[in-house]
Amino acid sequence: MTRVFSGVKPTGHLTLGNYLGAIRRWAAVDQHRSDALFCVVDLHALTVDHDPARVRRLSRQGASLLLAAGLDPELCTVFVQSHVDEHARLSYVLECVATDGEMRRMIQYKEKAARERERGGSVRLSLLTYPVLMAADILAYGTDEVPVGDDQTQHVELARDLAVRFNQRYGHTFVVPRATSPALAARVMNLQEPASKMGKSDDVGPGIVYLLDEPDAVRKKVMRAVTDSGRDVVYDRAERPGLANLLEILAACTGGDPAELADGYDSYGALKKDTAEAVVEVLRPVRERHQELCADPGYVEGVLREGAEKARAMARPTVDAAYRAIGLLPPTSTAG
Repeated sequence: MTRVFSGVKPTGHLTLGNYLGAIRRWAAVDQHRSDALFCVVDLHALTVDHDPARVRRLSRQGASLLLAAGLDPELCTVFVQSHVDEHARLSYVLECVATDGEMRRMIQYKEKAARERERGGSVRLSLLTYPVLMAADILAYGTDEVPVGDDQTQHVELARDLAVRFNQRYGHTFVVPRATSPALAARVMNLQEPASKMGKSDDVGPGIVYLLDEPDAVRKKVMRAVTDSGRDVVYDRAERPGLANLLEILAACTGGDPAELADGYDSYGALKKDTAEAVVEVLRPVRERHQELCADPGYVEGVLREGAEKARAMARPTVDAAYRAIGLLPPTSTAG
């Protein structure tokens, strides 16, 4: 069976973009057709300045929302990254295979480092090396497919390069993964800045719909979404990005086609109203299930504990094999 791995980073509250672009497909498709692992990648949240208590809170919330969105621990493995030591163990080995040039070419590092330099500061070393940790996340499980958004495909390419290089130098150890992405709504854009992704790391902003937003808050944000000059409703991502974003969100929520949906509207107001209601209805079962899970924290803790045990059992043989292949001496058995 195909092995699938993906994760969410607890650097902010999960958004409509996270749900429509990834999580919904994990629940509806990936967990049913594959041997799937879905992870709260909390170690990645440490690459920037952070509040430890907030990381813990968002990690717990992220896990609960994955379950609320439909991930079934009977069908897939749901766990927290830091609960499985093999991620960190393999990351260092892969750092010994990666190059400095590869890391510095990563788009997110270049952008964040440049912003920090403009402010007279510097970024953490972990921001430079975290794509290797992401590669370790993927390669530890013999992953075949990594469902990701457009902005993460470069990191999956790095994982592929490191797997091939390691296999060539030290013997075949890793499966070479590939990135996959849904055809529609792979990137839901900010309602106020349609040229920018709806990112969860932006803590505030009227352009971001969060999964736990109240219905009235969702409606207000969608109704205030930026549109474009002109009165006709047409689907044109290049020339009318604000309008296109609304049409794509509506299409993703209703199963329609953006261009065909555009033909049914003669005003922005009607489109916004229908889009708002569609988003409210799509998020309603997630919010309701999340409330139930919050009332039963022991269930979520049990899922994460069992998920970590399953993940550890899957990852350890591959990571141990990588340690042997690269030249590390196996530990001496203490069994009597």
